[in-house]
Amino acid sequence: MIAARSPWQLFWRRFKDDKLALASLVFLVLVILIAIFAPLVVKILGAPNPDTPDQHALDPVFATATGPSSAHWFGVDQIGRDVFSRVIYGARISLLVAFSATVIATGFGVVMGLLAGYFRGWIDTLVSRTVDVLLAIPYLMLAIGLASACSIAIGTGAGGSTSNPGCLGGLIKPGLTVVIFVIAFTSWTYMARIIRGQVLSLREKEFIEAARAQGSSHLRIIFREILPNLTAPIVVYASILVPQVILYEAALSYLGVGVQPPTASWGQMISDATPTFTTAWWYMLFPGLALLFTVLAFNLVGDAMQDALNPRARKT
Repeated sequence: MIAARSPWQLFWRRFKDDKLALASLVFLVLVILIAIFAPLVVKILGAPNPDTPDQHALDPVFATATGPSSAHWFGVDQIGRDVFSRVIYGARISLLVAFSATVIATGFGVVMGLLAGYFRGWIDTLVSRTVDVLLAIPYLMLAIGLASACSIAIGTGAGGSTSNPGCLGGLIKPGLTVVIFVIAFTSWTYMARIIRGQVLSLREKEFIEAARAQGSSHLRIIFREILPNLTAPIVVYASILVPQVILYEAALSYLGVGVQPPTASWGQMISDATPTFTTAWWYMLFPGLALLFTVLAFNLVGDAMQDALNPRARKT
């Protein structure tokens, strides 16, 4: 007797056939583990503290940044901080922003899409017009405006200084909270549209009519009957949204309205390296490569997940 495979078993069987996506997944797991255990990784490898300048590591004549060496694998920046340690800690911040903003944007977008698609009427009109307005505003303009307004409201300026210690043991600081909120607020719209369209096609199905005939409440129908059938598009879009959020955070930090110094993020490091790029190329190169390979890996995994969950859409 042949045992029937569950949908997730079929998904994994199709996904692992894509060797490039599987390698990308292994790479992402490694990056995530490094980000989670960043202090331990830095300590084990004997790298300096990322926020502690080492004046002895600077050029003895011009007191400028120096390139890769046995003591500093990725070199040091213009004030003597170890670039390798900052790239490791930068992964922590970049991924924290990416996953936090993605979870918030996905959750809010799913709820809005469910309500709009199921109830229709004025709720659908309100959600749809809100989405249209937000999509009509250039993303960076909206994000910069929101980030600036929120920073002023909680008392963080260009230097990111504030008396608020943040939460999660100080890992999520007020300036970081602003970045997560701004990116989540500007990223939920596409999810809402996708879910709304899916709900519109599901709400008239026979099993939904049967649930109504049994006297099930609207909330039960939405969250017990419709939502489980939306797992595939939610997972696929969330996996695609993560690399977009990483790039959004890098762009905002580069423009000076994202993660504020001395907190290390890949975007902030690239911004800091811009004035000295011609003489200290390593300070931009290594965070840039980390950003490139991480975003590429997320995109490859997202594409493979989409193909595995929807095999009829796979390219022949």
